[in-house]
Amino acid sequence: MLQELSHMDRITQLQDEIQQLLTIMSSSIAYLTSRANFKQVSPDIPVTKQRNPDKYDPPDVFEANKKELVTDLIVKAKQVEYLIQSLPEPEPEEEQVSPPARSWARPLTSRPPCQAQRLQALEQEISQANEEYIRAVDRAKNLYQEVSDILRTMLDEPDLADDSPG
Repeated sequence: MLQELSHMDRITQLQDEIQQLLTIMSSSIAYLTSRANFKQVSPDIPVTKQRNPDKYDPPDVFEANKKELVTDLIVKAKQVEYLIQSLPEPEPEEEQVSPPARSWARPLTSRPPCQAQRLQALEQEISQANEEYIRAVDRAKNLYQEVSDILRTMLDEPDLADDSPG
């Protein structure tokens, strides 16, 4: 159980890190599109629009910021990759049956149950618990009926009330 919680914690961490990675990517794109000046990339296509100088960063500042954004993206991507690597291997969904060629070729360790086997075992446990629950509810109904009958009998007999000392 503790190990499953640990895996869930890693999954939560992974979700948080991916969210942060997406935030960094979004912020990077917003910065690059809003703080860059237009630049002619082809001699055949002239630049027809200029930005106000206070709306874009000077080339050296822009390059430094680009490098910082790339570094942030790489660091966050490596953190995501590390968390992915730390997750446990997924269970096989179904048992792959391939009998060994020789009896001595069987593995010495027992394999963990596959997902299908675990789900089947859980389904059996749930079915058994449901049957126990139904029996308990039936028993409670029977006991309630018995107590109700006894109380009704006691209240319906007038001579029991007359026999009381007093």
